[in-house]
Amino acid sequence: MSGIFKSSVGRKFAMALSAFFLMIFLVMHVSINFTSVFSEELFNNMSHFMGTNPIIQGLMQPILIFGVVFHFIMGFVLEIKNKSSRAVGYAKNVAKDNSTWMSRNMLLTGAVVLAFLVLHFYDFWIHEMTVKYVQGDMSGLVNPNDADSGYRYYDELREKFVSPARVIIYVVSFILLSLHLLHGFNSAFQSVGANNKYVKSLKGFSKVYSIGVPALFVFIALFHHFTH
Repeated sequence: MSGIFKSSVGRKFAMALSAFFLMIFLVMHVSINFTSVFSEELFNNMSHFMGTNPIIQGLMQPILIFGVVFHFIMGFVLEIKNKSSRAVGYAKNVAKDNSTWMSRNMLLTGAVVLAFLVLHFYDFWIHEMTVKYVQGDMSGLVNPNDADSGYRYYDELREKFVSPARVIIYVVSFILLSLHLLHGFNSAFQSVGANNKYVKSLKGFSKVYSIGVPALFVFIALFHHFTH
């Protein structure tokens, strides 16, 4: 494993694997959140299952947290290594003629997405951990002493999108996530040696994914803001 991280190819390969893992998680996350648009009951039931299942909480959740931290740390490492490897610069290098804005600003968009994740963790994850493991309430109910009070997850989600400022932060963050994915998706496949005959199809799919998934998150935030 140490040998993998010592080489540029190995680091890029590890970065790509973490990217695939996080992209799969994004699909799962947006799928569950999207149910809140058309079914309060389904969203509540799915949220309660995800939040109390021992395999998800005890195994998958730590892996996810590790994946997020690893991906961003590796991104910064690769950026630093790339810059340090350019010992001799070109006499003239017009960046916009040689690369896209997304590829030149992956560190910037990644940093903003990371800042958003901190806010997102504060909004939802820390609250959940406090209720379940500090307060000891695993019921998921609005009122733990009233079995008929219903689950709290849907109401808590909608409450987070009341503030226009918070919604704007979410929308801007997901736009930058989309830009990050537009370059990162293709880079990940190149890092694992995707066959050239699939490049055209992958580029088409990457655009659908990179625009579609963040757009769904934006739609969910706007829906709950304007229908609250």
